[in-house]
Amino acid sequence: QLQLVESGGGLVQTGGSLRLSCTASGRTFSSYAMGWVRQAPGKGREFVAAISWGGGSAYYTDSVKGRFTISRDNTKNTVSLQMNSLKPEDTAVYYCVADHDVRAIADPQNKYLEYLEIWGQGTLVTVSS
Repeated sequence: QLQLVESGGGLVQTGGSLRLSCTASGRTFSSYAMGWVRQAPGKGREFVAAISWGGGSAYYTDSVKGRFTISRDNTKNTVSLQMNSLKPEDTAVYYCVADHDVRAIADPQNKYLEYLEIWGQGTLVTVSS
């Protein structure tokens, strides 16, 4: 089973950029769809972005489309989230997640988040206004 470790969070001003990275340990990384889920202070968890096991398909929640880009490198067991034009409402703990079904990660209703197979420990992103 994979273990996921996120990095790259921090404090940034409105309009700035950050790049989150997630490194997976384990031999089966390329068999998992990967994604990012966030939880803002006082709110529930929500899907942000997901990418299929081969990297051929990417999915985004509407609020980040055009600003965030998810990518993966199966040779390095990494998945990244490039976040541009950040807004205060992007402030949240960002979790790297893995599941064999990309649709479970990318469900716009967030119905399956609690069932996702693997979670990282999270990294905090704070966007100041």
